Amino acid sequence: MPAATHPSPEDTSALPPYVLALKERIAYLPEQHVARVLRAYQVGAVAHEGQLRKSGEPYITHPIAVAGILAEFGMDAETIIAAILHDTLEDTALSRTALAGEFGEPVAELVDGVTKLDKMRFSSRQEADAESFRKMLLAMARDLRVILIKLADRLHNMRTLGAKDAESRRRIASETLEIYAPIAQRLGMNKIKAELQDLGFRALYPDRYRVISERIRAALGNRREAMGRIEGSLSARLIEERIPVRVVGRIKSPWSIYSKMRSEHKSFAQLMDVYGFRVVTDSAMSCYMALGVVHALYKPVDRRFKDFIAIPKANGYQSLHTVLLGPFGAPIEVQVRTEEMDSVAERGVAAHWAYKTDSGPANSAQARAREWLSALADSQANTPSAAEFIENVKIDLFPDETYLFTPRGDILSLPRNATALDFAYAVHTDVGDHAVAARVDKKLLPLRTRLESGQLVEIITAPSAVPNPAWLEFVVTGKARTAIRQYLKHLQHEDAVDFGHRMLDRALDALGTNLDAIQPAVLERFLHKSKLKRLEELLAEIALGNRMPDQVASQLVASRGTTARGAPAQHVAENIRITGAERGVLSFANCCHPLPGDQIIGYLSPGKGIVVHRTECPNVAELRKSPERCVAIEWDRDVQGDYRAELRIEVINRPGVLATVAAAIAAADSNIENVEYVERDMAAATLLFTIEVKNRKHLAEVIRRVRRTGVVSGAYRYPL
Repeated sequence: MPAATHPSPEDTSALPPYVLALKERIAYLPEQHVARVLRAYQVGAVAHEGQLRKSGEPYITHPIAVAGILAEFGMDAETIIAAILHDTLEDTALSRTALAGEFGEPVAELVDGVTKLDKMRFSSRQEADAESFRKMLLAMARDLRVILIKLADRLHNMRTLGAKDAESRRRIASETLEIYAPIAQRLGMNKIKAELQDLGFRALYPDRYRVISERIRAALGNRREAMGRIEGSLSARLIEERIPVRVVGRIKSPWSIYSKMRSEHKSFAQLMDVYGFRVVTDSAMSCYMALGVVHALYKPVDRRFKDFIAIPKANGYQSLHTVLLGPFGAPIEVQVRTEEMDSVAERGVAAHWAYKTDSGPANSAQARAREWLSALADSQANTPSAAEFIENVKIDLFPDETYLFTPRGDILSLPRNATALDFAYAVHTDVGDHAVAARVDKKLLPLRTRLESGQLVEIITAPSAVPNPAWLEFVVTGKARTAIRQYLKHLQHEDAVDFGHRMLDRALDALGTNLDAIQPAVLERFLHKSKLKRLEELLAEIALGNRMPDQVASQLVASRGTTARGAPAQHVAENIRITGAERGVLSFANCCHPLPGDQIIGYLSPGKGIVVHRTECPNVAELRKSPERCVAIEWDRDVQGDYRAELRIEVINRPGVLATVAAAIAAADSNIENVEYVERDMAAATLLFTIEVKNRKHLAEVIRRVRRTGVVSGAYRYPL
């Protein structure tokens, strides 16, 4: 590949200063690898010839700076080369074949993984971003180095964000805080995470950043002496006990101050009134010994100790955390860790890089990152929507974690507010799908129970148990949400096909024929004309209200080329029976809350399927104006499940009346979903209860019990 206007790798005297700086940073690599990196610069410089950044600098300065960031982490030569060439495939004439031929297939794969996806077309910008992130995360799953290049690329872009216009700055900063900083944290790369957060904060809220930064500087100036005295006391006592340590004062960043002020509703003074120190020693045993010494020097605060050495965080972070009462009346936060743990805490997956799983033991951050990425790959395979996939990823990027024990003593890490059902899906999808209850610290509890760190959780399963839509209301992990939605979509499709079959059969029956009597060739022509691949798709479309069964039946009969036997008026079709369990096909109108036992009518609503109303519902008169959308339905004999109903109850207004009525409803085996006061004065009140009942008979029993309480002047179903 020609490079007429650029110096050869051997002629280092003619290299630009920024390339010489990179050469110094990669001195840890063998000489032949350094030569390959300089060759990559030469190829990249030729490829980007004439391209400038917004700042006016030659474009090649950006990929060289990205490579420099990765060199600080001691990355391998392939990663450094891929960083230098990471924009060539998209922005230059350099081909993938030429790239692979010059630097090998692994480098070409890495460059492919980080190539931007601007050429892809989507229905919305939001969807485009989601698809881009999905591709990025899948590339991460194939090779972890892809995200390291992407993070370094984003970090340099954030450092040079000033050249962009105001709108671009805000968009890029928001994306950085929402996606890239959490990914860096999830991979244990706290050094990059902290800089991304502060740069994003400064770009998004420049005035807030300036005010908080100035106040931090002022506060540090006032407390420098106190910090020095505490650090001196800690160092002296630890050295006296012959524990090899270095003690470092920690300063909170503007972003961490700002985010805690918002999330914990604390003032700046409250957050800054804390002294932070890091104690770094040589071994895990020394960490625990140092902790004992620190606790002997200053009194520890109750319930403020955390052992992340025995139970590492999900991103591999390990350290002992404790809070002490200091000599100046202010709390002291102390982190105790080894040099190795400190390196992993700062660099995460990039610490002591071990790219191949068989090239020696990966550090804890790398091992945990691979587990997370493996779970992401499973999730995306079951999530057709890119936006839904990214929603699940964001859920899993929450930094707050709950640590739980399985009966075998394994530790699972879940996001804060995770439930027993999230735990079940974390163990295995099959366990989640068949879960019925949980035993938490040997106590039997429902699946919606929120879990707390340290609990021992055992999931109770039953072969007949299956996921239900209500589960989506309380699970918090992406894995659980994806698995439940996948199962429900499968069931909904099956139900839609079955129900559509019944509706089409009924419509054909009214025309004196049936689906079996329609010749396959006629059906095939109709499907082709309708742009449908299979009969199942047509049936599902009918059930979901996207096609009218009467129209489809008429068209099929007309296509057959013969007249139907018997006129519709002489052939009354039977009502379609429903059980209420037809998922994704049936919904029950909120205007009248139909119950098993009611006379009902169905209305085909596009995309929703059949909306069931009571025949006496005030809205039915309007619905009947579209007779082609009305469906003759009735309840099946065997109907299971709970159905929503509303009770309007007039009571004497006195203390305890609400509890009395609620107790009567509960005594009738009905669950209360909601209650509100509709009217209220000194003497009387009207309450509207939303309850769950099994059928009309059950509702009548609830009303009877309520009327017997002695505090009720009237109770009736609402609407009448």
